[in-house]
Amino acid sequence: MDKYILSLDQGTTSSRAIIFNHAGQIIAEEQKEFKQYFPKPGWVEHDANEIWETQLFVARNVFKKSGISINQIASIGITNQRETVVLWDRKTGEPIYRAIVWQCRRTSEMCKVIEETGIKNIIRSKTGLILDAYFSGTKIKWLLDNVSGLRERALNGEICFGTIDSWLLYKFTGNHCTEPTNASRTLLFNINTGKWDDELLDIFEIPKEILPKIQPTSSYFGKTEKKYLGAEITISGMAGDQQAALFGQACFDVGDCKNTYGTGCFALINTGKKPAFSENKLLTTIAWDLGEGLEYALEGSVFIGGAVIQWLRDKLGLIQNAYETEALAHSVEDTAGVYMVPAFVGLGAPYWNSDARGTILGLTRGTTKAHIVRAALESIAFLSRDLIEALQKDCGTRISTLKVDGGASANKFLMQFQADILGIPVIQPAFTETTALGAAYLAGLYSGYWDNKDIIRENWHIKNTFKPKLDLYKRRRIIRNWDKAVKSTLEFKL
Repeated sequence: MDKYILSLDQGTTSSRAIIFNHAGQIIAEEQKEFKQYFPKPGWVEHDANEIWETQLFVARNVFKKSGISINQIASIGITNQRETVVLWDRKTGEPIYRAIVWQCRRTSEMCKVIEETGIKNIIRSKTGLILDAYFSGTKIKWLLDNVSGLRERALNGEICFGTIDSWLLYKFTGNHCTEPTNASRTLLFNINTGKWDDELLDIFEIPKEILPKIQPTSSYFGKTEKKYLGAEITISGMAGDQQAALFGQACFDVGDCKNTYGTGCFALINTGKKPAFSENKLLTTIAWDLGEGLEYALEGSVFIGGAVIQWLRDKLGLIQNAYETEALAHSVEDTAGVYMVPAFVGLGAPYWNSDARGTILGLTRGTTKAHIVRAALESIAFLSRDLIEALQKDCGTRISTLKVDGGASANKFLMQFQADILGIPVIQPAFTETTALGAAYLAGLYSGYWDNKDIIRENWHIKNTFKPKLDLYKRRRIIRNWDKAVKSTLEFKL
């Protein structure tokens, strides 16, 4: 009987389930979107129960679609949107509040107050992160400070905290665990010791009682309760989405780099067994732990990537679906001087400005829908270029090629423009949704489905290579204009 791996990919806007075979090929997939909540400007929330329900729904339906029996699944891997916070009742398993999403900026002022105490360098040296509302720590503190009676219940051991991996694991198995790639995004995890840090917990006034157990990224996390999928199946791999994508791209060696184009954009470069600290406002993070010790990466994060296309569709009504954007972008020669900086929730790396808000510059009466759509696509590439430039400065070497993945990387216009403004080839793998594949590989390595990383390397294949076509003069000119647009965005204050 043939065996397969089930990957559960819980993202910012949808939950997916994908069944992979030994060659890393998709046998079947199922996806379901869920509601986004924006209760105040800059606030973003999800219904944690809806996340669980949609993830369970797609997991069940992917078996119906594939015709594969649950007993043919060797193991399950989970990957997830990172930093998003869920607090739930330890006994009932019910969420205390909506999940506070990684994009949410409600704790920006809190971060400024904490920073004034002079502990910024302590946080940086221990976590590899900067003090920002993006990460989980201040979101947890906000909940403890603002939900009546919650802090007392937390101190009494009645409350569990988890990022989305931990939440799903708890619902499937009853186990309260996480792993280093997700823990390293909380502001509470010491990347040097690989443990929760008491000093950091004191800074954010977070009781240790709520924290999940940390174990290797590729390890035994428990078995699903039979009532959910019809059998008890081992979960043996969990990782945050960007680290899972790095693994799925087979970026196992120092210097290997990828950029993921999802809701946001995330560029990571493997730095090996020792943490490398950035001088260009990038993040030091955990790449993974395969049971042989921590491995590290440098990361740059763009808050709004593919989400700008969702905004064009859902808020402006300029398009009906994302596929239209490629043809619209090609329908005009350029943006006619229009530049969009989609700082809807501030700007991430390398700017880290939580007060910035989105701008569209260069509008004239001749500006059309196509110009705005093209400017939106180009903004994704410009922001990603800013990340790659910062990575190169930190590493002291030029990145010769860029591996790409994520839903928006299927847009050929975007990938060609990315190659043009970077001046290097952009390599699209045969399967662009490498986040789910990475989770499958992590689970399958532990369960013995794949023997080693060399087999995973052999599974990786190139689909397209986008070579730069833009002449150097024009590249420099449009980059200068982009820099002016970002400067204007940063200077604008309400």
